[in-house]
Amino acid sequence: MNRNPHVAIVGATGAVGIEMIKTLEKRNFPVGKLTLLASARSVGKKLKLKEQEITVQELTKDSFKGIDIALFSAGGSISKEFAPAAVKAGCVVVDNSSYFRMDDTVPLVVPEINGADVKKHKGIIANPNCTTAITLMALYPLHQAFNVKRIFASSYQAVSGTGAKAIEELERQVGQIVAGKTVTKEVYPHQIAFNVLPHVDSFLPTGYTKEEMKMENEGRKIMHHASFRASVTCVRVPVYRAHSIAVSAEFEKPVSVESARLVLSKAPGLDLVDAPEKAEYPLPLYVAEKYNCQVGRLRMDCALDNGLCFWVAGDQLLKGAALNAVQIAEELIK
Repeated sequence: MNRNPHVAIVGATGAVGIEMIKTLEKRNFPVGKLTLLASARSVGKKLKLKEQEITVQELTKDSFKGIDIALFSAGGSISKEFAPAAVKAGCVVVDNSSYFRMDDTVPLVVPEINGADVKKHKGIIANPNCTTAITLMALYPLHQAFNVKRIFASSYQAVSGTGAKAIEELERQVGQIVAGKTVTKEVYPHQIAFNVLPHVDSFLPTGYTKEEMKMENEGRKIMHHASFRASVTCVRVPVYRAHSIAVSAEFEKPVSVESARLVLSKAPGLDLVDAPEKAEYPLPLYVAEKYNCQVGRLRMDCALDNGLCFWVAGDQLLKGAALNAVQIAEELIK
């Protein structure tokens, strides 16, 4: 891999694409050249990397000649169509969609957890689901110490997980309500302002949604833990960015709040914020635009024999998407 790689961002004008550009700059990623790719309607737009204006080009199957790393964040159908063309051109793809995540030939990576899996790539590396990644930042260190068996969890997911139009919808609806106007909706099936929707992604015959099953399926693959089980309810909340998850985890080895705090305080990419007596606990408002996730509200689970409850929050546009992708790119050039 080139030490100063030619990087492309596919879906450069979307919410995650813009965060990818910012993250490359903030982390001083050694970009030799940056190419921005998007659909025809975005062609000609200009975005900046370190004061250098870069014009967005149209994504085609011929876009990847000479590119070393392509960060994809344009949806599964785009990844399905264009990622193989990128690989054929000699490019390594880091894909933020769900399309390749459960492919046995594609590593699914959170660098703090299974960064070594990057070496197993055959041209494509998958970025995990945002809620899964944020949850595992706290769960995996506990798993290493105490061997997790199963979790019960509820997510509180920001509208940014749906994209830029959902952020605009929340903002518009708040304005409409404050002004006493009729609320209009385009993105979600119900009003999201001053409401919560227990509906993220499409429903499966089991009654769970696809998003809810990602925690178990992707968690098993990332943690190399084939028997891990997760029962999850995913909820969309009227928060602009940063997801939060309430977790009850059951372990094989004895766990205590004190031993868990010690483990979590040393975990990479994670801050322990756990002083409820001072009203200090992770909040999406305060974790937004931060690289580290936060964990707190630690307590013994009174409904499980060897269980621990905790609350974890993280910026879904960063650790849940752009930051994790750039960290994977950093692993590639090590």
